[in-house]
Amino acid sequence: MSTRFMTATEVTALDKWYVIDANGQVLGRVASKAATILSGKHRPHYAPFLVTGDHVVIINADKIKLTGQKREQKVYRWHTLYPGGLREVKASDVLETRPEEVIREAIFGMLPKTKLRKRLVQRLKVYRAEQHPHAAQRPEPLAL
Repeated sequence: MSTRFMTATEVTALDKWYVIDANGQVLGRVASKAATILSGKHRPHYAPFLVTGDHVVIINADKIKLTGQKREQKVYRWHTLYPGGLREVKASDVLETRPEEVIREAIFGMLPKTKLRKRLVQRLKVYRAEQHPHAAQRPEPLAL
């Protein structure tokens, strides 16, 4: 029994674009659906070492919901690599200033931790409002 993988040109010929409207949706549900589509697990020719996923455009990022007490209790941390450089920001502050980053961070954490993760994230486009510049790709609306 032989196993044949699709070539890069065959995979790119099958690429689709999807639009997810995050208006009133829960962050985790939007992120898990987008991560599944980006990684290509919804396709029959999925391979974990190939980029077989589709492009995802998320609109209305400023209207996404966080359940429970996450808006006040969730904290994003990073270190500046300087002494005493631990920085912390509440999720409510990030949602007010840059809601796109909250969605991007959630999806980034759900993608596989391999060399392909950066290439998969490049197929993700997140916009704060309802307008996006990808109408030429004719994206299909994706219901959650």
